[in-house]
Amino acid sequence: MISKNDFQKAIDLIEPTKNVLITTHARPDGDACGCVVAMTDALTALGKKVKPLMLSDIPQWYEFLFDQKPPILDKDISIDQIKQGELGEFDLIIILDTNSNNQLTDFAQILEQNNKPVLILDHHVTTDGLGDLELIDTSASATAVIVFELFKFAGWKINQKVANALFAAICTDTGWFQFNNTDSRSLRICAELIDAGVNPTRMYHDMYQNFSAQRFALMTAMLDSLELHFDGRYATQYLLQSDFEKTGANFNDTENLIDQCRKIKTVEVASLFVELPDNKIKVSLRSSGPVDVRKIAQKFNGGGHTKAAGIHMPAPIENAKKLIYDEVAKQLT
Repeated sequence: MISKNDFQKAIDLIEPTKNVLITTHARPDGDACGCVVAMTDALTALGKKVKPLMLSDIPQWYEFLFDQKPPILDKDISIDQIKQGELGEFDLIIILDTNSNNQLTDFAQILEQNNKPVLILDHHVTTDGLGDLELIDTSASATAVIVFELFKFAGWKINQKVANALFAAICTDTGWFQFNNTDSRSLRICAELIDAGVNPTRMYHDMYQNFSAQRFALMTAMLDSLELHFDGRYATQYLLQSDFEKTGANFNDTENLIDQCRKIKTVEVASLFVELPDNKIKVSLRSSGPVDVRKIAQKFNGGGHTKAAGIHMPAPIENAKKLIYDEVAKQLT
């Protein structure tokens, strides 16, 4: 856990600032989105001018967390425009839910020329040491846990908007309290967030029962590719660019689809291979058994957690599948 001394250092860093830029990793999940919303709201309430920036589109099922959609890099504003000051001048940059250059896409260029302090809040093991001050707690189930604890230490108000954002974030990274990172710490925080106004039934509906027809069709295409290996212990699935074209779905629609095959009782390890337009393969890995998928991801310059990790690998997809199969085999046999 993070010490009171480090929390105080973060507050001391934030307090004198007037203009803050907040961002997170590309392809934001619920933890990333929820933390951006919560931190933006809190610092705005402190009288600071806060500019959130997303590095890629917000998945539709997290849009309800935002009162106003933040600008998207390369869609609403370019990296050159940011360099030229069109997003504003900042005396602090806060990066949430990542400490990895390769997850920041072109925004990494801003850090290269930046001379302002950078504050990192993250719970991942993989780190590039991007911050002048880093609040890192790999035992936290979600970065939102760290954000919540910072708020409590600082005495910042947790209104219903912030509570919804942090609850959604923790639910995402614990798989709605199904993953083995679900602990009493997370549940106690969520109990406080419910007391602050969160409606869990409504939250579950907004996050998990609002598939578009396109996303449902994409899931069907993925399930058609399902293969089981090692007596059903390892499940592989894939999606091609043609699947996105046929269904009308987009990349964000793949979030959490990997978990569908984990409903098969024999499955201990799952992988989803997604063909991207840039001739790379996005590989998502999940484990509910002894296999450490972070070790597999790190071998191919990816990262994540012991039970959930990701990689970008070169095409073709069959080659990526073979490489991951061989690594899974080493741990299963």
